[in-house]
Amino acid sequence: MKKLIPSLLLSLTWTSPAQPPDPPVRVVMNGFVADNVIAGSVTAVATKSDVLSLETTGYANLETKTTMPPNALFWIASMTKPMAAVCVLQLQEAGKLSIEDPVEKHLPEFAGQWMVEARAKGKLTLKKPARAITIRDLLTHTSGLPNTNSPRPESTLAELVMSYSKTPLQFEPGSRWSYSNAGINVLGRIVEIVSDTPFADYLQARVLDPCGMKDTTFWPSPAQAKRIASSYRPDSKGKLQPVEVYFLKGGLSNRKRTPYPAGGLYSTAADVVAFYQMILNGGTYKGKQVLQKKTAALMTRTQTGDIKTGFVDGMSWGLGFQVVKTPMEVTASLSAGTYGHGGAYATQSWADPKTGRIVVLMIQRAGFRNGDNSPVRKAFQEAVQKQFGR
Repeated sequence: MKKLIPSLLLSLTWTSPAQPPDPPVRVVMNGFVADNVIAGSVTAVATKSDVLSLETTGYANLETKTTMPPNALFWIASMTKPMAAVCVLQLQEAGKLSIEDPVEKHLPEFAGQWMVEARAKGKLTLKKPARAITIRDLLTHTSGLPNTNSPRPESTLAELVMSYSKTPLQFEPGSRWSYSNAGINVLGRIVEIVSDTPFADYLQARVLDPCGMKDTTFWPSPAQAKRIASSYRPDSKGKLQPVEVYFLKGGLSNRKRTPYPAGGLYSTAADVVAFYQMILNGGTYKGKQVLQKKTAALMTRTQTGDIKTGFVDGMSWGLGFQVVKTPMEVTASLSAGTYGHGGAYATQSWADPKTGRIVVLMIQRAGFRNGDNSPVRKAFQEAVQKQFGR
């Protein structure tokens, strides 16, 4: 019997089990890394209660060949704006302000603001606007308040807002749309005045903590800093080169550095998912009410009428959120009514109430002509649709 065993073994042919193909999201993101479009990414697909997919690819740092971890921190830039808007609407719910209030009601320095009437031959003609700007105007980027540079990395919101108040408006409030970081920073200052709490502290206590967003911060700790994904921009030969986060100066963990409501936060894919789960659940996260259901609905539906808004066609604006009005081109794989926001280094976060699906794209890639219309965003969203259905 012992002599038969070797011959029996030789007669058997072992076949390796077929490996399942990589899911579409992984294939697409791996392709962008292989093509040197991005250094790496973390992507998430979720519902209001579950995470369906959390994929990592590439590197957090190309120079050290540090593999991208699932809990990598990214500068989410303008994805901060909807979170700041939630703070404002919480204060409306508490009866401490109304979004219809003139800004000057809470910030007297805005009283008597001027507007540009004409520019010609080096001369600037000013006039009084037909009405004062309101909190609603700030939330929808229809105030006409122009962007101005911060004088120093440690400017307080009070200092920034004082300079904004003395800068002439660019158009009649409510008549047009023009993306305004300054306007969102003003909202942060209003939160400070109305709540008698520093903006960062209010955001932490009333939004980040209730949503369990433990890795979302204006000032990453030294431990968190080790998980930050490096930012890159392609050079003239298409090779990715490291770049600084231009918006934030003055030391990563320096808690005196300005906590910009318009774009100062670092976060992880999992934390961003939690925020959108709260909104998709009508303002509640794991039993904790952050917003009233009617308020969450108000913020995420079109508030700008027929005014042309956004960085891609077919968009409108809610209160702090972009809202897909007519899906087309880069938003073709999303439903009408999908809401969310992108960031300067091409991060993206969207919740589709029709499919009940949340998609989060975390990359740190400067140099796209339009981060909201990047080929990475389009391909990622299409891969999500292919993988999880319409």
